[in-house]
Amino acid sequence: MMRILLFILALGFSMNQGFSQEKKVLTLEDVMPGGSNFYNLQAENAYYTWWGEKLVKLGVDEMSTVNLQNGNTTPFLQIDPVKTALKDQNLGYVGHFLSTSFLKGQDKILLHTRQAYVVYDVKNKAIDKVVKIPEGAEIQGLEQNQLNLAYTKGRNLFVSWQGEETQITDVPEGTVCGTSVHRDEFGINGGIFWSPKGNLLAFYKMNQSMVTDYPQVDITTRIATVAPDKYPMAGTTSHKVYVGVYNPQTKATIWLKTADPTDRYFTNVSWSPDEKSIFVFELNRGQDHLELIQYDAVTGEKMTTLYEETHPRYVEPQNPLTFLPWDGNKCIMQTQRDGYNHLYLLDVTKSQNGEWKDCTAGGKCKENVKITQFTKGNWLVKSIVGFNAQSKQLIGTGTMVNGLCTTGFVVNVNDGKFTAIGTQEGTHRLQLSESGKQVIDTYTSHSVPRRIEAYATTGKGKVNTLLDAENPMDAYNHPEVTLGTIKAADGKTDLYYRLIKPLNFDPQKKYPAVIYVYGGPHAQLITDVQNYGAGGWDMYMAQEGYVMLTVDGRGSSNRGLEFENVIHRQLGTEEMKDQMEGVKLLKSLGYVDENRIGVHGWSFGGFMTTNLMLTHNDTFKVGVAGGPVIDWKYYEIMYGERYMDTPQENAAGYDKANLTKRAGDLKGRLEVIIGGNDPICVPQHSLSFLRACEDAGTQPDFFIYPGDEHNMFGRDRVHLYTRITRYFKDFL
Repeated sequence: MMRILLFILALGFSMNQGFSQEKKVLTLEDVMPGGSNFYNLQAENAYYTWWGEKLVKLGVDEMSTVNLQNGNTTPFLQIDPVKTALKDQNLGYVGHFLSTSFLKGQDKILLHTRQAYVVYDVKNKAIDKVVKIPEGAEIQGLEQNQLNLAYTKGRNLFVSWQGEETQITDVPEGTVCGTSVHRDEFGINGGIFWSPKGNLLAFYKMNQSMVTDYPQVDITTRIATVAPDKYPMAGTTSHKVYVGVYNPQTKATIWLKTADPTDRYFTNVSWSPDEKSIFVFELNRGQDHLELIQYDAVTGEKMTTLYEETHPRYVEPQNPLTFLPWDGNKCIMQTQRDGYNHLYLLDVTKSQNGEWKDCTAGGKCKENVKITQFTKGNWLVKSIVGFNAQSKQLIGTGTMVNGLCTTGFVVNVNDGKFTAIGTQEGTHRLQLSESGKQVIDTYTSHSVPRRIEAYATTGKGKVNTLLDAENPMDAYNHPEVTLGTIKAADGKTDLYYRLIKPLNFDPQKKYPAVIYVYGGPHAQLITDVQNYGAGGWDMYMAQEGYVMLTVDGRGSSNRGLEFENVIHRQLGTEEMKDQMEGVKLLKSLGYVDENRIGVHGWSFGGFMTTNLMLTHNDTFKVGVAGGPVIDWKYYEIMYGERYMDTPQENAAGYDKANLTKRAGDLKGRLEVIIGGNDPICVPQHSLSFLRACEDAGTQPDFFIYPGDEHNMFGRDRVHLYTRITRYFKDFL
């Protein structure tokens, strides 16, 4: 009997080995965006939206309502009649319903083709309204109440108002209107701002004529030509920005009478619900003094300064005001003044003589209207999703669980009563019903490839699971991913790390290791998503026999202001110390070959890679630095001066972070890779480093993607990571 049992166990073990061997092997075509099999290996997705309080499933060929009691779906709109209606009126083509939205309070959907914005009546199965897109229109801003369109052509702004096209601006060369400004910093992502009812249009005008041209080169012409880019480098002259307000009925434009736009940033423009006021967060060039200013939208006159905030390092506005749907005199401001991004209620009608007072994060603030904080704690608000006007509640997302998770919450605006909603792990994206009483919650976590749920924002009642996706990667051999914490170089701050062991790990072996690094602000590499955020390349390299480590050190995002601003005026110093704590971890494991440690990163991570290769040249044998910052005086004003001040103010800091001055310290194999027309980390960074290495007699390698910008996409990305992989295999 025992012999039979042993035979069965042995057979079972043999079969399990066989099944394991049948699992597929990852390739770069599987794991890299642009790869031939990449999208087949993403977790199944489904698309839902709200039609008032009805849940709608959006498909390629049809839309269906979803019964939340039993999960049954009922189709109500097919795409073929919609395609036919569009074709009959020469309005272009839509291939699916996946990105369709309903107009608020209506039984109508908004469709977008290359030729037009089309309102389709789902009850009457007919086109209701058409807003044609004028030929040559570039940046577009559709107002969804009256359905009028603002758009740019070249450097000017136009409006299609009730079918009549009007050119709003006529500006000289060197000036642009209706575009994003300040190089997309400070939460800016556009330059067209319709008023709430659609009667007025605010917009940016940016004069760049005084900004030096960076001479990018277009190699696609018969003889290469200069394609200059307005690039204001740290410490040089910046552009000037203005805010205009256009009245389509009078066809008149007024300009906000702001302070002198020289060396001043105008950010996060918002409207009052009555369309009488415009609010702008204004920041000095030093980025250490913020003012929230209210302007008269009719005259452009400054009305009042509602709030001011200063900090010895920097103040960084990221979000416009959000007005309460039930009280047009009250709005929500977001600020990090207590050390974490939180919500504050402003009553714009209750003026007071504000006095400067200390903030807990080391700055000062001045409140000229009544301001009440209503979210608090050592966590930060990530987003305002919307409101339940009936219960006076705000629905949002934040990091209440820990710095890895983004989960949902409901808070009463009046009394601050706070309730967590949804699963308290993972990274969540919420969509509210029209009333704010129901939510679609799409999330992933380290153990959930993708799940979509619908539930009441009260947190009570049934949770309806709309999708529970399987992991396509289960068909593949994939390595073990673990999460842990180590202490930062300050000896007190916890840092998250992600460690990936090689496939078929053998603790008796010695493996090479690669640190994948970013290390700077506005990025977080480790989150509670699938594989804790590990990219496909990390997983592939572990399959190829490498230990892969990532550490989110001080300076990275979503851990609070103090965690981030420790890097101020000394980029690369504290971040590098924390990465070396990661090296200590690797060396403590016993299965890492201390003589074969490499590092790779892009952009700020390219800066960190190069810095680590030069500073700790006895530790790192191989590095690949993508699109690196080499000398911060070559970087743009808005980001660079926030963290380093100007080269004139912080000469020692710039000198210490200037990697050309340490080019002679290179010992290992370093490859620098750039896009030939990078508009963010301009080629001058890497070219100056190569020249310095030549002068110093050191030997970096260099590869360029002609015509690409800061990142490589499509097939170029597969090519890029094939090259990076080969470099580590050749030399590590």
